[in-house]
Amino acid sequence: MTLSPILKVLSTFRKQKVKSLLIGGQACIVYGAAEFSRDSDFVVLASAENLRALNGALKLLKAAPVYFPELSLACLLKGHAVHFRCGAPGVRDLRVDIMAKLKGCDSFPKLWSRRKRVKVSGIGAIDIIALEDLVQSKKTRRDKDWLMLGRLVENDVFIHSGAGPASKIRWWLMESRAPETLARLCADYPEQACKVIARRPLLREAGKNNLKKLSALLKKEEAAERAKDSAYWSPLKKELERLRLSRERRPSDEHSP
Repeated sequence: MTLSPILKVLSTFRKQKVKSLLIGGQACIVYGAAEFSRDSDFVVLASAENLRALNGALKLLKAAPVYFPELSLACLLKGHAVHFRCGAPGVRDLRVDIMAKLKGCDSFPKLWSRRKRVKVSGIGAIDIIALEDLVQSKKTRRDKDWLMLGRLVENDVFIHSGAGPASKIRWWLMESRAPETLARLCADYPEQACKVIARRPLLREAGKNNLKKLSALLKKEEAAERAKDSAYWSPLKKELERLRLSRERRPSDEHSP
């Protein structure tokens, strides 16, 4: 059987026993919010043993580093993303992005404990980030991530026919980006709405079916999350620039008198 590029990466990671979770666009596809992507994104356990397994997998994939920084525990633990492009047959030009921390999300052990396992023919079980954690990870500055976040939640509401355990309903109330959906959930589950309204005050307008004001508040909420994302990445970007400049100066320094 010839595996698709993404499945070949997953198979290689599995064989090398890399402790990782599939995230990003490919995880969105699993949850029914289709997103075409030629990238494969992973969050990994940052440990020396797992890094050795990861390096073994990347070697088999003939994955060369692109951009900056280099793969190291220090960079991963700080929150940097490390990027590779594969050169092996079957995965040529596929990009693999590696992280150990996701902004706004729990630590890897907690993400791992909530993971979704999917059996794939010819590979076995693959580990995917939980839907709730995937949605949280999509709260970035990028327009496409907010679009995908909305789709993920709406699709979950749809496949459950808007019904489920109290914990699921509360999650929908906390994460839905659609005014109509929030208004309907508040009408159908007033008790659950009351339990989370202190954490998400805009639900008061949803309860009143005031969709115009609710839409404005959702935009304001999104803007605040985008600002948090910018604040999170700003020092990491500055550090990368310092490291890049330091590396570029190094050769000339070696020949200095």
